[in-house]
Amino acid sequence: MELLLQPWPWYVVGPLIGLVVPALLVFGGKVFGLSANLRHACAALPMPSGRKPRFLLYDWRSMGLWNLTFFVGIAAGGFVGMRLLSDPGASTIVSPATVAALSDLGITSFVGLIPVQFFSWSALATPVGALMVLGGGFLVGFGARWAGGCTSGHAISGLADLQIPSLIAVIGFFIGGLLVTHLLLPALLG
Repeated sequence: MELLLQPWPWYVVGPLIGLVVPALLVFGGKVFGLSANLRHACAALPMPSGRKPRFLLYDWRSMGLWNLTFFVGIAAGGFVGMRLLSDPGASTIVSPATVAALSDLGITSFVGLIPVQFFSWSALATPVGALMVLGGGFLVGFGARWAGGCTSGHAISGLADLQIPSLIAVIGFFIGGLLVTHLLLPALLG
């Protein structure tokens, strides 16, 4: 049980994540990614009008049932890990340089997994909080659809499959992350 209650080192977790791609390819010809689950879920749910857009008219059971099951497993594993196997009052282990940089932006609480100054109902009620959560969520969803997949699909499966579009998408993800970290967040929080 002690093994489950502490972070695993990168040299164990990295290869385990890396083995997901060959396992999916060998045991069923599947491609790893999570953003497709939104499409599969919408295709599975009935529409109030009874009519679905053409984009959602496909056999989601054969294409996405395994992926939806994988997503439910991730959510269940996250819940078990957070609620049953962790101390919600424990401080997050963050490098001193990151703590200093975040402190300069007004982030002072490092208890739990995410800063409450960003992710709480009171933070969401502020204009900056609403812009960051709702605007960021919209941009992530739009970007995943426009790029033809999310970071996990492109960075794990696409790069492992040596796909040039995935390499371009991953480079774009990194550039976007750097721009947000060094330009947008300081402008919003400064």
